[in-house]
Amino acid sequence: MFAAPWPPMSMSSIIDILLVALIIYEFLALIKGTRASLMLVGVAAMALVFYFSRLGELTTLHWLISTLLPYAVFALIVVFSAEIRQALARLGRKLTFSRTPAEADAYDDIALAANLFAQNQTGALIVIEREIGLRTYIESGVPLDAHLSYDLLATIFRPSAPLHDGAVIVQGDRIAAAACFLPLSMNPVLSTQLGTRHRAGIGVTEETDAIAVIVSEETGAISVAVAGKIERDLTVEQLRERLGGLLRRYVSAAALPTPIANGEENSEDSLSANSGLPLNAESRSNRGADD
Repeated sequence: MFAAPWPPMSMSSIIDILLVALIIYEFLALIKGTRASLMLVGVAAMALVFYFSRLGELTTLHWLISTLLPYAVFALIVVFSAEIRQALARLGRKLTFSRTPAEADAYDDIALAANLFAQNQTGALIVIEREIGLRTYIESGVPLDAHLSYDLLATIFRPSAPLHDGAVIVQGDRIAAAACFLPLSMNPVLSTQLGTRHRAGIGVTEETDAIAVIVSEETGAISVAVAGKIERDLTVEQLRERLGGLLRRYVSAAALPTPIANGEENSEDSLSANSGLPLNAESRSNRGADD
């Protein structure tokens, strides 16, 4: 068979093969490291059983699989709905060459507010919208449509404020809504030390391409969740650099001011004493679950 002469390859055949290879590669890259990869193994096993049942003339088994196969297609669509949305969104970004607008000063305010929350051990969850819209989650909270600023974030997440529970959703340089409800991640691999706030931040990044900035109420540790994965115990400088990389903007290498000595200072004193971003306090060794 290999010694036989190969059929002539036209340009359209080469393009066809390359497109199929590209689709297979993008599909495998999309499901790599997700729950879909294990489920794909199960689907492949069922396909092999179907093939051998037909080859071995196992009539009953072949009839059973043939009967269940149409329903399995709809079940796969439901199970892989999140992955399908991500694939279509990624395709749309590549076709439109769209970029997320980001104001450097606005997102520096997020890092500054996260530092304040970390020092005062105030729980906070800030979700930054990118290409995939978060309208469903915005409608679950209290609409604000206000300019993003350090003072507003400090006011919203003040423990005595009525909007401190739930998430703040940021669109561009504006706060779209506060006290929003987010889906909790059901990933069994996550640490048991992660509470509801962290699981909600991870959950929204599993469903969309959003960025979640999380501050633990128990330890004051700053975390960033992206694409269902979380990076914990970040400093303010690391948070700025991470946001800059994710939002595709330049982050200046200017030295940050001296850290705030007293972690119990209020937001007004912290803002007046530090014109830029203070350094984050050292991450505490003990970690606990948020309320």
